[in-house]
Order: sequence, then structure tokens, then C-alpha cells
Amino acid sequence: MTPSPNPSIRVTRQGRVPLGFTLIELMVALIILAILVSLAVPSFRDASLSSRLAGYSNDLVASAQLARSEAIKRNDEVTMCPSSDGTTCDTTAGWEDGWIVLADSGVVQTYAALQPEFRVTQAGGTDSVVFPPTVAGVTPTSFKVCRADPVGKEERVVSISAVGG
Repeated sequence: MTPSPNPSIRVTRQGRVPLGFTLIELMVALIILAILVSLAVPSFRDASLSSRLAGYSNDLVASAQLARSEAIKRNDEVTMCPSSDGTTCDTTAGWEDGWIVLADSGVVQTYAALQPEFRVTQAGGTDSVVFPPTVAGVTPTSFKVCRADPVGKEERVVSISAVGG
């Protein structure tokens, strides 16, 4: 066996044998990789969308539970309403602009605006949800969290009932 001047080629009795990839092998591998990535991206996008929708709907559930428990604790009405500034209820703002849990003594909790590609709609067209100091008595309502445009098939619905969360 004779040493080769090029270390990437081995010389044997049968001739020169390359030890690396050819350009064609590299191109085939890259094409296969591109196909696999193009199949994975939509699945990742759907998983990401689903995760964000779940997060926003969980924020609505948490704020309703907080408002209900604060109303009972304070023995006074507590309101959950849309707010664009984080300090006062804003009847012109949408829920996607953010919302607050508000008691007579001031803001209990502030929730930030959603990302622009999402929206929240409230059934019944009411601007706020008022939680009385009793366990029961809140006006039932529901919120739908979904993509703003185009409206996707994925959405989350948060229902607030008169007697439980």
C-alpha cells in the first residue's frame, strides 16, 4: 500500500478509494433534510398556536377565579373587565387589549394584551363580569379565544357559570 499525497483518498490494490462524500451524495442528503423540515414546520406552528391559545384561556380562567375569591374574601363586588391602560375599565377596548380584576379599593390584578394575531370575544356582548360576594350569582358568560386572522379551526372556550368557575 502506497501512501497517498491526499489524506482523504486511500490507495489500495484496487485503485484509489475516496473517504469523503461526493457532491451528489451531499445534495441528496440536503434534499431529504429539506423535505423533512418542510413537513415538520406546520406541525410545530400548530403546536405553538395550541400552546398560546391554552395559555391565554388559562389566564382568563385564573382571572375569573381570582375575582370570585376576592369578592368572597372582601365581601364586596369585584369586576373583571377589559382595560387598555391597566388601571380602569374601558368599554371601548376589547378583551385582547388586556383586562383587569378591579375591586372598590383598586386594581387587584392586571393582565397584559394578547399578541396581535389573537382575539377574545365574549358571548352576550357584556363589557364586564361582576362577581358578587356570595358564592352564586354571577351572570353566566363565556369567552372564545382564537386566531384573529385567518380565523382558525382551533379555539378555546372559557365558560363562567353562576355557581362555579
